[in-house]
Amino acid sequence: MKRTILALVFLILGMGTAFGQITSAPETSEPQQKEPATQQLIDLLKDEAARNALIEQLEATQGKDAAQEIVGEEKALGQQVAETTARIAESVADTLGGLWQSFLVLPQTVSSLGEATDPDILYDALKDLIFVIVVTYGTYLLLRRLSHSLSRRLAQSAAHSTWIRRVWLSILSSLTDLAVVVISWAAGYAITTAFSDGYGVINVRQSLYLNAFLIVMAARVAGRAILAPTYENLRIISLSSHAARILWRWLSVSISILGYGYLLIVNIATTSVGRSAGNAMGMAVGVIVVLLTIALVLRHRAEVAKWFYDVEDTEHRDSFLESLADLWHWPVMIYLLGVLVTVLSRSGDVLLSLLWGSSLIVGTLLLGLAINSALSRSSTRGVRLPFQITKRLPLLEHRLNAFVPKMLAVLRAVLIALVVAVSLNLADLFDLKAWFASDTGDAVVSVLISVSVILFFAFLLWLAITSWIDYRLNPDFGSVPTARETTLLTLLRNAVSIVLLVLVSMVVLSEIGLDIAPLLASAGVLGLAIGFGAQKMVQDIITGIFIQFENAINVGDVVTVAGTTGAVEKLTVRSVSLRDVEGIFHIIPFSSVDMVSNYTRDFSYFLCDMGVAYGEKVQDVKVAMIDAFELLRKDADHEKFILGDLEWFGLQTFGDSAVVLRARIKTTPGKQWGAGRAYNGYLKDVFDERGIEIPYPHRTIQYRVEGNPEAAPSVPADA
Repeated sequence: MKRTILALVFLILGMGTAFGQITSAPETSEPQQKEPATQQLIDLLKDEAARNALIEQLEATQGKDAAQEIVGEEKALGQQVAETTARIAESVADTLGGLWQSFLVLPQTVSSLGEATDPDILYDALKDLIFVIVVTYGTYLLLRRLSHSLSRRLAQSAAHSTWIRRVWLSILSSLTDLAVVVISWAAGYAITTAFSDGYGVINVRQSLYLNAFLIVMAARVAGRAILAPTYENLRIISLSSHAARILWRWLSVSISILGYGYLLIVNIATTSVGRSAGNAMGMAVGVIVVLLTIALVLRHRAEVAKWFYDVEDTEHRDSFLESLADLWHWPVMIYLLGVLVTVLSRSGDVLLSLLWGSSLIVGTLLLGLAINSALSRSSTRGVRLPFQITKRLPLLEHRLNAFVPKMLAVLRAVLIALVVAVSLNLADLFDLKAWFASDTGDAVVSVLISVSVILFFAFLLWLAITSWIDYRLNPDFGSVPTARETTLLTLLRNAVSIVLLVLVSMVVLSEIGLDIAPLLASAGVLGLAIGFGAQKMVQDIITGIFIQFENAINVGDVVTVAGTTGAVEKLTVRSVSLRDVEGIFHIIPFSSVDMVSNYTRDFSYFLCDMGVAYGEKVQDVKVAMIDAFELLRKDADHEKFILGDLEWFGLQTFGDSAVVLRARIKTTPGKQWGAGRAYNGYLKDVFDERGIEIPYPHRTIQYRVEGNPEAAPSVPADA
């Protein structure tokens, strides 16, 4: 924001310099139109011979005239450049000449200032004004003290209010101050007319002072409404209290000097001494205000520069902008020196016209800053939805808060463009009204409005579709979505986003004026080329589409694809993303998938191959395994996941050291591993209680004795 302000300062000060170039435009008179010789033309057309001769002459000279017209057009370009540069040079020369002539009479103007400051004249004016000054200003101070309590309460109420409410409270406080000014002015008029030399009579000087008081105090009320130097809670622009107080001191003094100077003192000097004395006094008033402004700029130039580039994020500080901020006072000083030269070289209230033009530009800037401050506060505060809506659509608030800053950035750009355009229009450097009325302006505005409406409604459509998908995927409301619904709705959300992006881009390009037919043809050719060059990706997409149609994989399933087993965390048209039991995240393109093994489809089985010693009876082991299953079924953590009785298959294989018996437990999808681990625990406890041996590999070592092989002992050893 500060960088934007810095750029606008340089731009607006450049415009302000244009106000200093006050030159008298040469008077132009429209050329008088000559009356056509109607009667002669009628006589010529009535004569057949003359008419035919005229036609032959025109046909003979047609080609020559066309060639001369082309040559004339070619010469017109160079002539136009030459004439333009000549006009600029003449204008500069006239301006410099006028300034030089004005400076030649400057000593005479300064000498008239001494006549205007004659003590007798000052005493005579003060004698007429002392009573009305005391009455008016005393009434103002009394009423102002009484209104302070109301302003204080308004400021306290604005402490924790929104920006809109703060604006209304600031307007209410300003209206109160304006009422104090009007009442004081009316009281001054009433008391002065009642107690002057004659009842109901007021002299010209007293009337001049009262009018100057009303205008000066009203202007100060406007400045106080913007800067709010005393009550910062009523300040509607982003400005520190220290800066607001400094600006207010300068503004209040400048307004007082200019108002009372031009509206009162200059008129008194003109009527008492003469017009030259009035011009000299006006020049002195202007010089004082300009010198005060120059002193203010030089004194606080470092503070303003630091404010421009003082950002919290030191890593992203722009050295160029910092250098530009250090030089901010130079264009200001050039502008002020130009104003000073204009004041010294021209008589009358020329400063007021300069300040009026500059104040309009600065007012435009301040209004833009106030609106920008409101937009920044809105962006910081974000969107807060009711709890019931957030509960049903948990992602809606996040999406809106992601969209609002982008929308505010666009509005901020439009605001900056409007501020610049209005400022250029006020500086007479750009005719905004004529531009809007032109074909170009009408086309640009129409395109901007059309594109904005298209983008806005496209966003609303995307927001509505994605919010509906979020609602369908929310398990707390409505029916709980299945894994397939979750997968398809997620893919639908991505597809809708892509389709809307493509369609809206095409419509926007068409609205701008671009012919999208060649673009569509080029896109088809480019798609064909990409299809040949990216066959692997095309294969990924086609395989992914068929996998989705066959409902082979859904988000949350445990699958084995391309030799990797894991839980499906993400599923797109091109790839599947798995996270295995070790937490490793795998992204597998569908082109490398030749078989899908889904462990969580409809139901699951835990397959138990239990090895027991050869000395155990199969029937006893069967009873023990069934009893262990009954214990598992009574487990509160697993009973709801078991879908049937233990399926007994019997003796499966004869192993090297154990007899393997097989059984199977049917569970809900994905619960077979947890149920199996719990069943193994119960099975171990039951086997231990009943003395059923769970064997492990054995090895027998035999020692041979020389001469007596039969005496060799056999010693079993654990393997």
